[in-house]
Amino acid sequence: MPSHPPIVAGTRIGHVHLKVADLERALGFYCGVLGFEMMQRMGSGAAFISAGGYHHHIGLNTWESKGGHPPPPGTTGLFHTAILYPTRAALADALYRVIQAGIELDGASDHGVSEALYLRDPDQNGVELYRDRPKEEWPRAPDGSLAMFTKRLDLEDLLRQREA
Repeated sequence: MPSHPPIVAGTRIGHVHLKVADLERALGFYCGVLGFEMMQRMGSGAAFISAGGYHHHIGLNTWESKGGHPPPPGTTGLFHTAILYPTRAALADALYRVIQAGIELDGASDHGVSEALYLRDPDQNGVELYRDRPKEEWPRAPDGSLAMFTKRLDLEDLLRQREA
């Protein structure tokens, strides 16, 4: 494989657009449970939602998927959408919202560089809710390379960080 220069620093993924079976049900999860705000709605077929007034972080549509079913296991596609929270307290609030809504977690992990909650939206799309640790706290190997890991995340400790 030919060597190419790395992508420009500061490049990031700006939004995700999900095909959903039922727009109202998806909005109930993303807006009602997680707290995203409606930015624009296009009839009964699509909606664009965000955190903090950005034009959209998540697009939801039923254009090709109204009444559809999740892809079966063993097929390719999106593994999960990762939603980055700015603080541990904000992640704790997200956990509280999920618990209050009766949504079960698929998992909860401390990766050293981040803390993450894993769950599914109503269309069975994987969703990761996470917060990054400051870069200076990331685990490193003796040679200075990144040494991420996966350990069980203490959910009770996380919930204690929630700002009332």
